[in-house]
Amino acid sequence: MQKRTLTHELLAEFFGTFLLILGGDGVVANVGLAPRLEAAGYDWNTIVWGWGLTVMVAVYVAGGVSGAHINPAVTIALAVKRGFPWSKVFPYIVVQIAGAFVGALGVFLAYRDGLAAAGMPNVWATGPGSVFGQTYWGAAGSYAAGAVGNYSLLTAFITEILGTAFLLLGIVGWIDSGGEKAGYLGGFIVGLVVVTVGLVLGGPSGYAINPARDFGPRLFGLLVGTQGLFDSLYWLVAPIIGPIIGGPLGIILYDIFITPGLKAAAE
Repeated sequence: MQKRTLTHELLAEFFGTFLLILGGDGVVANVGLAPRLEAAGYDWNTIVWGWGLTVMVAVYVAGGVSGAHINPAVTIALAVKRGFPWSKVFPYIVVQIAGAFVGALGVFLAYRDGLAAAGMPNVWATGPGSVFGQTYWGAAGSYAAGAVGNYSLLTAFITEILGTAFLLLGIVGWIDSGGEKAGYLGGFIVGLVVVTVGLVLGGPSGYAINPARDFGPRLFGLLVGTQGLFDSLYWLVAPIIGPIIGGPLGIILYDIFITPGLKAAAE
């Protein structure tokens, strides 16, 4: 029997992250560009569920080989607190970013006519000027009369930390509660956790909760002419630094508040 190698794992991470962006940015493009339905049919909920279901598919596809991190924040968090080898962290992150970049290419090929007609809007990444944000808050910056549609960089940064911590809490909580015994449910559960993050914490930043998800497509968007993607430090602070802090923080909080009780119950 052939032994699984790091190359196998990296190929799975690349392909899983490719699928993540193909579906995730795909639903953003679909909502942002589609003229077919009013907001009742294409809205924030459509985006959130599209992302969550895409995560589910990506986890099922890649999980059996690499664990389907498909997210540098998850990889780093598992290395900090769950024994994932540090020697694999950098290779995992590289292929995750590469997979995200190629996933954005797939979205471009699928929606190229609509993107060109709309002036190549930002369907790639979160933050100021994104179709993602405009769909939530409306083209004028206010989804409903009196709604506050603008958040500061600090608020977005904090929300990314909280959202990524929430993601990791959901993942390790499911595993420690015996979820691995029903492994076939893993992708479904993780997808629902992502849906939950989007519904409860998604507004201020667009809930990247994944540096590769944001940075890889952002690079692609720059190449195809989308404007404003690197005009401020937002691209670094909120969707990259925030999740890198939030991932380990989630597991640290879990180990402070929950793990001791689990160990006591097992004795």
